[in-house]
Amino acid sequence: MNKKKLIWQVPFLALLIIGTVVILKKQPPFRTNEGMVFGTVYKITYQHADDLQNDIKQALMEVDNSLSPYNPNSIITRINHNEDTLLNEHFTHVFNLAQQISVETDGAFDITVAPLVNAWGFGFKHSIEIAPEVIDSLRSFIGYQKIKLEDEKIVKEDERTMLDCSAIAKGYGVDRVARLLDKKGVQHYMVDIGGEVMLKGKNPRMKTWRIGINKPIEDSLSINQELQTILEVSGIGMATSGNYRKFYYKDGKRYAHTIDPRIGTPVQHNILSATVIAKDCTTADAYATAFMVMGLEKAKAFCEEHPELDAYFICDGEGDSYEIHYTPGMERYMIKR
Repeated sequence: MNKKKLIWQVPFLALLIIGTVVILKKQPPFRTNEGMVFGTVYKITYQHADDLQNDIKQALMEVDNSLSPYNPNSIITRINHNEDTLLNEHFTHVFNLAQQISVETDGAFDITVAPLVNAWGFGFKHSIEIAPEVIDSLRSFIGYQKIKLEDEKIVKEDERTMLDCSAIAKGYGVDRVARLLDKKGVQHYMVDIGGEVMLKGKNPRMKTWRIGINKPIEDSLSINQELQTILEVSGIGMATSGNYRKFYYKDGKRYAHTIDPRIGTPVQHNILSATVIAKDCTTADAYATAFMVMGLEKAKAFCEEHPELDAYFICDGEGDSYEIHYTPGMERYMIKR
């Protein structure tokens, strides 16, 4: 009896397997588009019948034309040159979100930090010889309260105020491409611009996307990619800010690229990197920078008050070791190894 049952089931199983293979073959292929934007690399993997590279380039160009201080014709460059400039939806969205986060973080995040970033040698202009009196002079026209959006234009209290959206623009570029893919009906994708990512659905193996957080090893060329931990994520934006790759030494002292806009100097606390998970990558990007400025205790307290954010901090430990801190919500993404 059992043998007869088995004989009947074999053709059925064979048809099921063949049907599954046929269905899988009909699925659109996964594609990967790569290139350069905002001075870094992008890599976008998605499942779609068509190659969307041209659409992706166009979307990224829109962001570059709005927010890149290295683009001589961008909106932000014209604002920095005090030219009469009409804004577009991209700049307006990022500006409003930046102002909101500046208020929430008491100025730890501030896009008017540009003159200080340039002065310390990490911006879009050459550095100057930094001195306490120079810092005091620059701080007199730095502060998110000194700019506002009025009648679709940016109004400055002081024309020397300059904007730098580098700590939020990559995240917005990621979200811009993600929205494009959503409109195209793409169900599975990973958008990665310089390590800031947005993920949806499954990877090419039809499993949840996995993203690594690098160990904060001094490596200005980004050659060392040793991982501290691996996250399994989907449907979220993720960004990491760190001081272990962009820095320089002068007179035997190490200067990190993260500048505290409230005091005008590079941060000196023990956070080496901050990874933030949020509903979108623009938000994650901005808060990752803010947390680097705030320091560990204030960043942890902020996350407790904002449960919609999850964060993973790598800090200096004793000797060559690291101290790891993370929000309780981050545990659901972490793969036990």
